[in-house]
Amino acid sequence: MNSVLYIAGFPSETPPEVLLEGKSLFKNYFKAKSDFVQQPIPETGLEGLWKRLLEEDSPLMIWNPYGGMMANISESAIPFPHRKGNLFKIQYVTSWYEGNKEATTKHMDWIRGVYDYMGAYVPTSPRAAYVNYRDFDLGVNDKSNNSFSQASVWGAKYFKANFGRLVKVKTKVDPDNFFRHEQSIPAVLDDD
Repeated sequence: MNSVLYIAGFPSETPPEVLLEGKSLFKNYFKAKSDFVQQPIPETGLEGLWKRLLEEDSPLMIWNPYGGMMANISESAIPFPHRKGNLFKIQYVTSWYEGNKEATTKHMDWIRGVYDYMGAYVPTSPRAAYVNYRDFDLGVNDKSNNSFSQASVWGAKYFKANFGRLVKVKTKVDPDNFFRHEQSIPAVLDDD
């Protein structure tokens, strides 16, 4: 509980009940992107990445190791397919406090530049992404129509071959697409 208070910016003596109010002490903005890495990144690649990190005000990268027992689970056993063959996952993050267009453009351009740079060091068919770091740069559903072809763009990156199976489940349990968001799995009817 104390870590939640700390991350939310509250002083250390703050009682946890303050979280029930649902109010943050500050407003911040952020953008995250992700990659799965299957080959060691060469030293020159890491040097270029380091150079780019030093260009940003508050860069953050999270490297999660993969392999071990995780690699023993088939890609099709559960919806999350990114298992065997991945050395690690990288999450790239930038955050800022100013809500103006200039600040937003600066930080978005930076993270997109880092992501573009890292394209040389990750698989690209498709360039996979971690589903819990929703990346709207990959595409979003049209508010009035969640089409299979539209959602397949990010669906393949998040779920690989499991996307089709997830669409079938979604169509069966939520045919009216009640549970939806910008990158939700669509319910596909016969006319789609």
